[in-house]
Amino acid sequence: MSLSEDAATLAAVPLFQGVDPARLKLIAFAAERLTVPAGADLVTQGEAGDAAYVVLSGEASALVTTAEGKTIKVGPVPAGTLFGEVALLADVPRTATVKADTEMAVLRLGQDLFFDLVQEFPAVGIAVMRELARRLERSTSLLRDRK
Repeated sequence: MSLSEDAATLAAVPLFQGVDPARLKLIAFAAERLTVPAGADLVTQGEAGDAAYVVLSGEASALVTTAEGKTIKVGPVPAGTLFGEVALLADVPRTATVKADTEMAVLRLGQDLFFDLVQEFPAVGIAVMRELARRLERSTSLLRDRK
């Protein structure tokens, strides 16, 4: 993929709606583009977080391992999804493992780049808060339904 194609993919991510196309190219340029093989872990629950990721193509699963050692799939991670931001925002270890279901292309947004985005574009910060609230609601529903 080219820089323009990566920027176009970012434009389709709800988090980046309203960000100027020229700025999206700069974000794509500043981010690290990674190809991840199917079956690989992109992040691992319990590890320190130093970056957030945007899925450009492919799909992964978010998995949480309970204290009893049981692994629960808490959701899909499709193209257009941002993940890994919780560890950055809350300065806590990764809350889930994200495992590639298919080969994936992702942009790695280092901690400084991620915080620059949130500070420069308030709409990005609001979108991150909405996504976190949505995930919290989904997790609460999963826990409620397990009883």
